[in-house]
Amino acid sequence: MKINLFIISVLGLFLTACTVGPDYHRPPMITPAKFKEAKNKNVIAAKNKDWKIAAPKDADYRGKWWEIFHDPELSKLEERLNHCNQSIASAYDNFKQAQALVDEARANFYPVLIGNISLQRQKGAGSTSIISTSSSGTLPTGSSSTGIAATSGSKVVYNHSIIFNASWQPDIWGLVHRQVEADLAAAQASAALLAATRLSSQASLATYYFELRALDKDQKILNETVHSDKKILQLTKNQYHSGVASEADILQAKSQLEAAQALAINNGVNRAIYEHAIAVLLALPASDFSIPYQPLNQTPPPIPIALPSTLLERRPDIAQAERLMAQANAQIGIAVAAYYPTLTLTGNSSFVHQGLSHWIGLPEMGWAYGPQLSQLIYDGGLRAATIRAAQYGYFSTVASYRQIVLAAFQNVEDNLATLRILTNQARVQDQAEVTARKALHFVINEYKAGTVPYSSVLSSQLTLYTAEKNAADVTGMRMTAAVGLIVSLGGGWNVKTISCV
Repeated sequence: MKINLFIISVLGLFLTACTVGPDYHRPPMITPAKFKEAKNKNVIAAKNKDWKIAAPKDADYRGKWWEIFHDPELSKLEERLNHCNQSIASAYDNFKQAQALVDEARANFYPVLIGNISLQRQKGAGSTSIISTSSSGTLPTGSSSTGIAATSGSKVVYNHSIIFNASWQPDIWGLVHRQVEADLAAAQASAALLAATRLSSQASLATYYFELRALDKDQKILNETVHSDKKILQLTKNQYHSGVASEADILQAKSQLEAAQALAINNGVNRAIYEHAIAVLLALPASDFSIPYQPLNQTPPPIPIALPSTLLERRPDIAQAERLMAQANAQIGIAVAAYYPTLTLTGNSSFVHQGLSHWIGLPEMGWAYGPQLSQLIYDGGLRAATIRAAQYGYFSTVASYRQIVLAAFQNVEDNLATLRILTNQARVQDQAEVTARKALHFVINEYKAGTVPYSSVLSSQLTLYTAEKNAADVTGMRMTAAVGLIVSLGGGWNVKTISCV
């Protein structure tokens, strides 16, 4: 009999090699040979200094992509975000939960062994006192345990039993294998989501930071404008006393000054909002956080551009979508496995003793074992419907994956185009600022000489302020576009980091 049980067990192990359902293969995806906005090395070198062909040393920034900006304050904030951000913490806990589910699924590969120990002291019907203690576990399906009831009038009887129950369902059709495969893919998708959440939070922080610095640059321009307007107001008063300017000119100059002062004050509203947003990203109360005033005085560094085909391995959102496809594919195998019969191997053994000399005499031993094969005969089309649902669920993830890849290519092209265009705009805008400053200088000299009216000064002031403000805005947009380009390229992340979940 023991040999027969051994043969059944070996047969069960042999049959586990059969795994039903389709094996996963990543569906093909058409990728462009190169990015349109970065056609060749010569174009990059000649016209677009904000990006360059990726080189092996660019891996130095992998994981800490913000260091490419060489901004100590930004680096300090990013390091704190990586340790304190609550969105990242939540995504990490979800990932660890997904890992635990993989271990839970793997446990089904192994048999279940449960022990039951019962100690009972019992007196016959003439007594009203029964004392019993028991320590047991839950028995698996297909096994049972029966205690021994003994009475002997008013005599006290001792019953002692030790029972072991074993149960195992060999993974004949690969149901457990597919479940592990699905849960593993889900855990890897969760790891990719964690990376995407971290990258998104890092990008938000960098974007808010550079926009705040751009507002500091605006503040500097507004402060300089207020200072200049005060000098113009005093000049206009002097001109009025000299009989060159009118009282209306003084009122206009004063109005211009007050308008600039109002803008300088109002600029603090947006700065405070960005500062508070950064505090939330760092898991700090807004009331306890502040960033020192520091006008933006940077231009985007050269950003490495790799081939489009590598984007599939560098974007965590693409990796997440790909792993969700693998999970959906495994779900088909799980549904198909339900068509096949289930083999359950069970066995139990018991050691029972009765009487006061239970620790001296030999106990009575009993055992039982055997296989059980079950097959659902009719379910009203449930299993067929489950398979169809799993198949269409997989088709849906394939479509989502392809859409995410297309959007990723668009995202890169958008940021490349934005950087290229803003670089050209910045060149022109900087020249416009220089020209406007020269024009104001000449107009003020002519106003002092009394050859032009105050309206010419006012017009030149507005022109210079607009040119300065636009130049500062373009600089800020270039920095945020640089952040966007780095993020759209994956921030140096690589799919290999989720291969060993």
